[in-house]
Amino acid sequence: VLDLFSYPAHYSGDLDCVIIPHGVIMDRTERLARNIMDDLGDHDIVVLCVLKGGYQFCADLVDRIKALSRNSNHTIPMRVHFIRLKSYLNDQSTEDLHIVGAEDLSFLAGKNVLIVEAIVGTGKTMKTLLKHVEAFRPKMIKVAGLLVKRVPHNSACLPDYVGFEIPNRFVVGYALDYNEYFRDLNHICVISESGKTKYKV
Repeated sequence: VLDLFSYPAHYSGDLDCVIIPHGVIMDRTERLARNIMDDLGDHDIVVLCVLKGGYQFCADLVDRIKALSRNSNHTIPMRVHFIRLKSYLNDQSTEDLHIVGAEDLSFLAGKNVLIVEAIVGTGKTMKTLLKHVEAFRPKMIKVAGLLVKRVPHNSACLPDYVGFEIPNRFVVGYALDYNEYFRDLNHICVISESGKTKYKV
């Protein structure tokens, strides 16, 4: 129910419902940070943040990991590197995947890599990215995905750390966009049909 939440007035009428409130995202991110610390706490990690949708989740996750390692006896040295994937036009994923900023990832050789992605649908994009990263021979690759969509063919590539499983709807907010709109929304919401029409390119 939208009335229970505060969200930017300029998106009035553009949203169907809030699917995951901001506070719940924060709690779950803290839990994921703990799981990652338990698994990777003795390694230094290169975090590969998948832009643009992943920036908020990545920032919050890295913050939580840093907070946990400050309060524990082992700290995780972390470097964050940004890459950008583009495959969407309006609400449709296209076959045409561009990886920007990943031309030379040779510094990943022998490193433990944590790929942080906001949303995994069919897993095709993630598969392509993993293949690309594996070519640079890291020691280990783990994937943290905030959202996994329940779609018919997504057994292909599930993240090691999953925040939430969601229905196969087009979601926006918490840095997820529809044609660059809605990134400024705190909660993860389902876009309405009128919202799709309004911001179509």
